[in-house]
Amino acid sequence: MLRGLYTAASGMMTQEQRHNTVTQNIANLNTTGYKAVNSVQRSFPEVLVSMIGGNDPSQTSRKLGKFNTGVYAEESISLYTEGALRETGKSTDFALVSSFSVENPATGENVAFDASGRYVDENGDVIYRPEGFFTVRNENGDIRYTRNGSFRVSPDGSLLSEAGYQVLDNNNTPIVLTGSARNFTVDEQGQIIDADGNGTGTYLGISIVSEPHGLIREGNGVFRMNDPDGEVRFMTAADNGEIRQGFIEGSNVDPTQSMVELNAALRAYETNQRIVQYYDKTLEKAVNEIGRV
Repeated sequence: MLRGLYTAASGMMTQEQRHNTVTQNIANLNTTGYKAVNSVQRSFPEVLVSMIGGNDPSQTSRKLGKFNTGVYAEESISLYTEGALRETGKSTDFALVSSFSVENPATGENVAFDASGRYVDENGDVIYRPEGFFTVRNENGDIRYTRNGSFRVSPDGSLLSEAGYQVLDNNNTPIVLTGSARNFTVDEQGQIIDADGNGTGTYLGISIVSEPHGLIREGNGVFRMNDPDGEVRFMTAADNGEIRQGFIEGSNVDPTQSMVELNAALRAYETNQRIVQYYDKTLEKAVNEIGRV
């Protein structure tokens, strides 16, 4: 009897985690550059139930069948699909538009990724779609990555992110605008053009992360590498990516789908809750009534 109680309880905890993930997405519906999170559930491994002994003394045990012990929230996966672009007209706002391709070594053709940015080949190996990020440096001097291109210029000419981090160029050097470069424009490759129309040779540092699902969120739309030795390189002219000045990238959260998932999580939670209440009443009756006999 208690097995069912534990199964229902694990279902409640899993749906609570799912509910928290969806509400986090909804809360960041209007956050610039926010990437939605999906909660992945998985069932616990099945166990084989056997009866020891029984009516036949020649058999030490008899198999009764398999038994499932519930589900759990395995992980949270970020979706790096691009959000809708919104024009602001500000010279310090930038949006990254990219579609980086990966060649399948077996066929020589470009890999067709699924909605989550993954491709599983015939050998079961997973290939991730590379994603581009603006490169910034926090107050501790650590390199971080963000899709939030809403920048500003400090009084000393430093280009700063919305969180106040230094924006880096393609040499991991903080970008400082001086002289005519303060009235700047940026071309599609990310090169800063001064007020006289001359290229400064300084490019916005667009980092291409080969396995973005290995990134860890730090809040405020900022990510860090889980593996310091992970493959990261700067975008070049050969890559299929461009910078759009005067635009920002919106959140990629689908509000309709989020509301559907929220209601589904609430219904599943309530169902498991009723099962727990049923077991509670059954155990109460077993203790208070049957136990008296």
